[in-house]
Amino acid sequence: MRLPLSALLVALFLAGPFAAAAQEPPDAPAVQGEEADGDAAATARPPTSNAAYMAPLSRLSSILGSVHFLRTLCGDSEAGIWRQKMSDLLAAQAPSEADRRQLVASFNSGYRAFEATYRRCTPAARLAVARYQTEGATLSREISTRFGN
Repeated sequence: MRLPLSALLVALFLAGPFAAAAQEPPDAPAVQGEEADGDAAATARPPTSNAAYMAPLSRLSSILGSVHFLRTLCGDSEAGIWRQKMSDLLAAQAPSEADRRQLVASFNSGYRAFEATYRRCTPAARLAVARYQTEGATLSREISTRFGN
C-alpha cells in the first residue's frame, strides 16, 4: 500500500463544526456501486490483508461512513464531503481489490450502524459526530506518522 498521502489523511477530519438542522435520513447507500455483503453491513469484517495498516485504515473508513450519515442526517450542507474523502482515500491508496472491498464494507458498515439507530438528528447524534471526528483526526495522524512516506 502506498501512503504518500499524509496530508490527505490528516486533513480528513479538519472540517469545522456543522449545522444541526434536522432532516429526513438519506436513503441511498453510503458508497454507491459497492454493497457490503449481508452481515458485513452490520459489523465490519476483519481486514483481508495481513498488512499492519489495514486495521486502522478499516476503522478510519468506518468512521468516515458514520460521520457521513450523521452529518447528512443533521442537515449539514457539506455532509457529502465525507463520502468524497473516502473516494479520495481509495483513489490515492489504490488498494488491492480485496482491501478495497474491505474498506468500502467498513465505510458502509459505519454508515448503516447509525442509519439503523437514528431517524432524526438528536443531541446524541451530534455528540457522536464530535467524538468520531476527534477519533478520526487522531487515527489519521497515527496512520500518517506510522505508515506514511
